[in-house]
Amino acid sequence: MGRRIRTSVAATAAVACLALLAACGAIGAAPSEQGDRIVATNPYGGDPATEGEPKSGGTLVMGTDREVVSFDTTVQNANQAAMAVYDSLLKLASDGTPEPYMAESMESPDNGVTWRLGLRPGVMFSDGTPLDANAVIVNVQRHVDKVSSPGHLYTEPIASMRAADPLTAEFTLKRAFGQFPMAFALGFNGGLGAIISPAALQQYGDDIGSHPVGAGPFVLSEWTRDSRMVLNRNPNYWQAGMPYLDALEFRPLPDTETRYASIENGDVDLIFGGYHTELVRALDSPNLTVFYGPGHGAEWIYFNHTRPPFDDHRMREAVVRGIDLDALAATQFRNRMTRADGYFGSDSEYQTPEAAAAWPATDIERAKQLVEEYKAEGGTTTVSLKTTNAPNRVAFAEFLQAQMAVIGITVQPEFYDLAQFAGTVVQSRDFDLASFVGGPVDTPYPSASNIFRTGGNANYGGYSNRQMDALLDQAATTTDEAERTRLYQQVQLLSNQDIVDAWYSRGYLSTIAKPEVKGVVRYLNRTQFYATTWLDR
Repeated sequence: MGRRIRTSVAATAAVACLALLAACGAIGAAPSEQGDRIVATNPYGGDPATEGEPKSGGTLVMGTDREVVSFDTTVQNANQAAMAVYDSLLKLASDGTPEPYMAESMESPDNGVTWRLGLRPGVMFSDGTPLDANAVIVNVQRHVDKVSSPGHLYTEPIASMRAADPLTAEFTLKRAFGQFPMAFALGFNGGLGAIISPAALQQYGDDIGSHPVGAGPFVLSEWTRDSRMVLNRNPNYWQAGMPYLDALEFRPLPDTETRYASIENGDVDLIFGGYHTELVRALDSPNLTVFYGPGHGAEWIYFNHTRPPFDDHRMREAVVRGIDLDALAATQFRNRMTRADGYFGSDSEYQTPEAAAAWPATDIERAKQLVEEYKAEGGTTTVSLKTTNAPNRVAFAEFLQAQMAVIGITVQPEFYDLAQFAGTVVQSRDFDLASFVGGPVDTPYPSASNIFRTGGNANYGGYSNRQMDALLDQAATTTDEAERTRLYQQVQLLSNQDIVDAWYSRGYLSTIAKPEVKGVVRYLNRTQFYATTWLDR
């Protein structure tokens, strides 16, 4: 089999259906002056043509924004070390389309109903067992069986699966599904492409999250929780001559200021930036290299749609109209904020003038009227706001508290460690408002479905609208690129009309490194592939 993802020689529609993701390619433009906007800088990593010949050896030390919860692929968490252990069967290209990586091909002979995943011969897990079709099926079945798995959503189209031969996993779907290959390229949290050794699953059982065995470039060798994690080179890695590094070291540094100070003073070589505060300082520093692309998604405030007061459209509108975006930019974003008027950016093909007009503009007097109307009917206007204890999130909560007081809403902030907030607080839906950083992301599918679809794995506010569900499902399954674009435009319009969440700024997730860190390969959401990384020292 060649290196390809296609339906058949004659049928190119399902390939075309992935072309909508090519909009992400525009994110790779060179930085330019666009007012107060922050624009793309090295969004997908370094340029091998200018970085020189890779050097072997050394340990890359990284600061992460949270401690890892688990290496279990069926457990919801952001694990920035996971792809070092697992790699991925498919991988997103810079235009957003999935390409072969550990797998050799992904084909459909019948325009998207049957998909055949062709594996490379000779790929071994670090325990010496083969990464074969059976291993893929065992791993996908775990997502099928565990409804709480972040990857369960992507298994729902599967009617059956089988090992057609030792190197071919065949999936028969309930209906044509053009975006099915995307699930195998999404990375660790939610994707189906990170594969655990079945032998290790049998050996460790429920404790597999602490004893991961994959086919990636590194092997977990030491893990002292809340202190450091060390991974050593996998000598049997499937890409010859890689990885270049001897080892990786991850240090959880959840405090934003501590994390940034660590990269500035040289304690670490690279950090995963979670917020605007790190990004803007790094962009202004001549001693750091920044990797950032705006993508889809945004920073936003979740509304809890399942209980008062934000099950009422008027109160959601009041919050949005009550935020002075000029004051927000000045006090929280150093006057360098790219404003959001929807989940998709203003320069996205999925934004339309109609959707932009549907988003409520700042209007303090109208916000006051809406709150008074709600109060007159006996509604409560004292609400909880839950967020992380990062200094910039505390400052944002205090800003929002003051802004809402002006329009008659009393906000009571509560602060949590990032890992606790991401792992339990928002998922419990025990909040009225929750401040969230949800971007950038690389592709509209599955991110939009995760946020807006009933039961979506990031739909923490419990929003539910059958019309929205139908739009999202049609966008995921159609093989007509123009139709998919039209459907996502309708998603943007409907989400703005319903005021699903309170968008206010684009997202600022970034990777920040010392100049000697070369060979970075990443997604916009900070997923990183480590085989190509090297140190120029």
